[in-house]
Amino acid sequence: MYYYPNMYPQQYPHQYPYYVNVPMNNYSRQSVYWNIPVEGHENSSFRFSNGDARISLKDYGAEPFVVNINEATKKNNTFRTALWTGTHLQVTLMSLNVGEDIGLEMHPNVDQFLRVEQGQGIVQMGKRKDKLNFRRNIYDDTAIMIPAGTWHNVTNTGNIPLKLYSIYAPPNHPFGTIHVTKADAVAAEEGYGHGNKNTVISGRTPDEWIKHTEFLVNEGLEDVKRGINATHILQEFILMGVLVGKGYSPEKAYETVEEWERTGESKLLQQSKNM
Repeated sequence: MYYYPNMYPQQYPHQYPYYVNVPMNNYSRQSVYWNIPVEGHENSSFRFSNGDARISLKDYGAEPFVVNINEATKKNNTFRTALWTGTHLQVTLMSLNVGEDIGLEMHPNVDQFLRVEQGQGIVQMGKRKDKLNFRRNIYDDTAIMIPAGTWHNVTNTGNIPLKLYSIYAPPNHPFGTIHVTKADAVAAEEGYGHGNKNTVISGRTPDEWIKHTEFLVNEGLEDVKRGINATHILQEFILMGVLVGKGYSPEKAYETVEEWERTGESKLLQQSKNM
């Protein structure tokens, strides 16, 4: 499985939610019961001592979110489901069938963390895809750190599904990614290779970034109407774009740059406004 950096189609024909009950501020679990979800794929829900908090296994980024990651990981039955996609990191759940592997891959600009919650297997890593000279056995509670630029693969060598979750920094898959099977994941990559232009950067497609920064575009147009000179407008809004890229919301970026000008923290912005 070769890697195309941050460039996967966002929509998949098999997307559907999985449902689990997640504990909210409770520390003991009572009964477990099973549901039968869409298209015959098994899925589970949990009841906890202080009541049910039933959620679907889908992408909750980039809103505040708390989950029992151990339970969510064990009850995920898809090859890959994105659980939380933010600006700087992404959490995905994975389930490998007996004998299945993730596929040999390398992320040039992404550090990756994996943690096994069920099953056993092996992880292989190396600087070259034909020389994976780092090999370790992995079990429940094993944590794996994969530096950017390292070729790697994980294989299930046990007799039950290998359940793990992955943290990518920055995000590596589109917001809302669900690959029901490994074949779906491979098809998504091949689809991109055959001309799909749905590029994803830090969890958003180009059109999603345009919508995300629409507030700044509207404010810039208002400055044009007010007759503010073009040099000043460009300076301000390029700075705001840089801050958005650093994780600021468009509104916070706007307020920050305006404050730099108003307080004199940026003398150059004050000068260009008066040109």
